[in-house]
Amino acid sequence: MPKQCEICQGAKAIMRRPKTGQSICKECFFRVFETEVHNTIVDNKLFRRGDRIGIGASGGKDSTVLAYVMKTLNERYDYGLDLFLLSVDEGISGYRDDSLETVKRNKEQYGLPLLIVSYEQLYGWSMDDIVEAVGRKNNCTFCGVFRRQALDRGALMLDLDHIVTGHNADDVAETILMNIFRGDIPRLGRCTEIATSGDGYIARSKPFKYAYEKEIVMYA
Repeated sequence: MPKQCEICQGAKAIMRRPKTGQSICKECFFRVFETEVHNTIVDNKLFRRGDRIGIGASGGKDSTVLAYVMKTLNERYDYGLDLFLLSVDEGISGYRDDSLETVKRNKEQYGLPLLIVSYEQLYGWSMDDIVEAVGRKNNCTFCGVFRRQALDRGALMLDLDHIVTGHNADDVAETILMNIFRGDIPRLGRCTEIATSGDGYIARSKPFKYAYEKEIVMYA
């Protein structure tokens, strides 16, 4: 006999939830996932009514789900937020093209304004140009710094109050371990915070801080 959903006690359970081990139906999984993100936002007072929020949109699963969930919760709970998609084109041939197309589809599907900023536009160098000049050994350092600054500059163009990113619980755990191995005590203290001031410009937060990566994949 098919097992019933442990939450609604009515529908057939189709999955065992990784986070709790509960056997639940599809609709209850959607609802509980969204409710937990809502509780994270409310409990941590991440936003204020009227805030202009930029969703860091890479075109991957995390940012795509984040955009959908932010739009859904903003409408369901009347947060009163103005939402925007903000994407960075690093200028890496064959890497960013497909994901940017996904972001453009998200713009149409979710009805959210989109701004794409590129390294070439902001700095006069694409990532391919940088690699050609400095080689492959240290190029990730350049990309990380440029990307953070690009998000801040894009936020200034859109006059944003806040940027949200799709970093999840797995990402936080990985960052903790990485900073332990490096012995980087200052970053170890900061990396678990749900909201930061970025580099002193635009506030940033992680609404998916307590969401498991596997559940984001299942939700997607």
